[in-house]
Amino acid sequence: MQIVVCVRVSSFPGTVNRNNRRAVFKGKKTIRMGQLALQRISPLASLPRRPPSLLPPSSASPSLLFATASRRSRRHVFYLARAMSSHIVGYPRIGPKRELKFALESFWDGKAGVDDLQTVAANLRNSIWKHMADAGIKYIPSNTFSYYDQMLDTTAMLGAVPSRYGWESGEIGFDVYFSMARGNDSVPAMEMTKWFDTNYHYIVPELGPDVEFSYASHKAVDEFKEAKALGIDTVPVLIGPITYLLLSKPAKGVDKSFCLLSLIDKILPIYKEVFDDLKSAGARWIQFDEPILVMDLDTNQLQAFSDAYSHMESSLAGLNVLIATYFADVPAEAYKALTSLKCVTGFGFDLVRGLETLDLIKVDFPRGKLLFAGVVDGRNIWANDLSASLKTLQSLEDIVGKDKVVVSTSCSLLHTAVDLMNEIKLDKELKSWLAFAAQKVVEVNALAKSLSGVKDEALFCSNSMGQASRRSSPRVTNAAVQQDVAAVKQSDHRRSTEVSARLQAQQKKLNLPALPTTTIGSFPQTADLRRIRREFKANKISDIDYVQAIKVEFEKVVKLQEELGIDVLVHGEAERNDMVEFFGEQLSGFAFTSNGWVQSYGSRCVKPPIIYGDVTRPKAMTVFWSSMAQKMTLHPMKGMLTGPVTILNWSFVRNDQPRHETCFQIALAIKDEVEDLEQAGITVIQIDEAALREGLPLRRSEQEFYLDWAVHAFRITNCDVQDTTQIHTHMCYSNFNDIIHSIINMDADVITIENSRSDEKLLSVFHEGVKYSAGIGPGVYDIHSPRIPSAEEIAERINKMLAVLDSKVLWVNPDCGLKTRKYSEVKSALSNMVAAAKLIRSELIKS
Repeated sequence: MQIVVCVRVSSFPGTVNRNNRRAVFKGKKTIRMGQLALQRISPLASLPRRPPSLLPPSSASPSLLFATASRRSRRHVFYLARAMSSHIVGYPRIGPKRELKFALESFWDGKAGVDDLQTVAANLRNSIWKHMADAGIKYIPSNTFSYYDQMLDTTAMLGAVPSRYGWESGEIGFDVYFSMARGNDSVPAMEMTKWFDTNYHYIVPELGPDVEFSYASHKAVDEFKEAKALGIDTVPVLIGPITYLLLSKPAKGVDKSFCLLSLIDKILPIYKEVFDDLKSAGARWIQFDEPILVMDLDTNQLQAFSDAYSHMESSLAGLNVLIATYFADVPAEAYKALTSLKCVTGFGFDLVRGLETLDLIKVDFPRGKLLFAGVVDGRNIWANDLSASLKTLQSLEDIVGKDKVVVSTSCSLLHTAVDLMNEIKLDKELKSWLAFAAQKVVEVNALAKSLSGVKDEALFCSNSMGQASRRSSPRVTNAAVQQDVAAVKQSDHRRSTEVSARLQAQQKKLNLPALPTTTIGSFPQTADLRRIRREFKANKISDIDYVQAIKVEFEKVVKLQEELGIDVLVHGEAERNDMVEFFGEQLSGFAFTSNGWVQSYGSRCVKPPIIYGDVTRPKAMTVFWSSMAQKMTLHPMKGMLTGPVTILNWSFVRNDQPRHETCFQIALAIKDEVEDLEQAGITVIQIDEAALREGLPLRRSEQEFYLDWAVHAFRITNCDVQDTTQIHTHMCYSNFNDIIHSIINMDADVITIENSRSDEKLLSVFHEGVKYSAGIGPGVYDIHSPRIPSAEEIAERINKMLAVLDSKVLWVNPDCGLKTRKYSEVKSALSNMVAAAKLIRSELIKS
């Protein structure tokens, strides 16, 4: 008998046909936060049912497998959903055209209702699941979507709401959820910090011995049911209990030495309730994200990990369990603890950034378990070298067993852009070197099929040609730049005068009051301002009209600062779209996308440049604008630059040379700009290094090397300026306490640094005796919240700073730039900030 096997995934408006099962949507809407489960939804115009990056199945496609068949047997065709051993850790939730961003901001502004927001969110989820199903992915994640942040979602699931938000019981709704994320008129937001070494920010849980946990958000179960209604069986993803606790912090009023892991027995019952609900809903798999395992955990922490999963073993019966790690190598001790767990079906490892984990796998991998091999990079946009990855996978299969290797991404694709098909301006050669999230899904499945013996020769050939093109392209390498970088390694590039002497020379020139006030750089980016930049970019307005429009904006910002009484001014950055993109557009070796957006936090998205080649500065980038602004005032006007480490860490960086080589190239370009600004009469120059801490390797053994070259790169930029030129830098939203000595080693004259949203924990290093002799401005209010602090509240913060810092070096400033705020908020907050500074000044004079 001849048999025909066709592989096809079909979807029709209002119905889903999968494995001969049809699910019909009934228009029923749940009332839980963030869910529009089981409701018939019309797709967004920008979210096609079949993503544009995927070809429809055809007889020539490896998605459709045929065996020979007689004419008679063709009447008996079975349409089977065929999916190879492929897996995606997570997927971008913001949307290919930032649909979620715009829906959130409309909701927050009161321009759209709950139903509007939920409809956009459900469309995004459904499109993502269908994309992966159509591509042939076997293990499709759910509950990786979030309205703000996955850690905040876990806090909601556990009912760990700080008491200040007034929640007592019941399902957590948007009001409480967004108050935790953004604050409200009466209470501040929870702390926000970087997710490991990425540019993504998470909301830090606030925990203590008195927290009463309860099952307060059913989002994970609701989204699993929502996907199931589409005919798509998913793997629900939860932040693992150990990662959740170790990334939390003691709540205000709780002793800082409080052991967060002591809460494990309180949260595991909530996890068990979730397991029961998922099993009742028909789940067969569950994924725990435990990236904390790549950190240097001590023996007690590893034992807590083992005990927690052993304790959950009986509750997990009936579920296949995957534990995913990512972002780095898993240390040998953690690897042993992980792979010794009996309740786990599969283990996920980052084999892009965790090459040493390969050695551990080769020596000892548990028999009969699945290896989820993360060979497709989830944190960069370069096309995978499919042939090289296939060899790695085949060698792993020889070790762990046939059919025991599942091809996966190295981490969630949250950290990369969404779809290369939306990029119509990138040239053909460059596009052949790239893969965004949608293309990475295809790469994963292509590797899985090849591993099973169904290789797409055309795809592999095209991929090989792209790899060869990139290696040989003359646009990648500049011999002169390579020589310049080799030369900079011969010096440490320190300024010749000590910072205390420089500050005295600068004070004579600048004549600033005690506790000088300033802002970080950007002012609100209004709709009109964004329109002007769009029209200029589209050649709809002339150069002269554009410059005049920006000049008017500068004048408004300068006038406002003078009226408020700010001491060192900024021009507001009206001419800039983004603090990295603005510079990258003017440097060689960079390319830019139209829609390559990546979520940074909440609705905030960034469009990282692509560094594909050696970097040079063809001409001055900011001198024209800074000089224009300085002429508008007698006050010092800061020249605003983004530092080399931040440009590096907030870009998609070439992976064909060490990162520090690329960073030194950028540093030399910024050095030229600093010296041109000084020559133009700019006496205060800020070189932002907001992302210095972000690039810190997760393993302590690798951190010293990174900090050495990152700090060196910063010093290169300003090593030759005069003593009277004041160099500022700025850092935000990371834990800086453990690198404070490297920050001091940067040798900046003044550093402004985020402080208020993190409960002023930065000040603790000074309580512990660290001496900082340069100027420093710990932020006095959180700019990521619409809440406006009173002058009294800010004055109280300044006094806390004066308890550990000399008034001669203390500056007063917000946490970060004001780009995302409204002018009404900015005026009130800055007015209160200046009033607080004047109040404390007067008290200092009296004393």
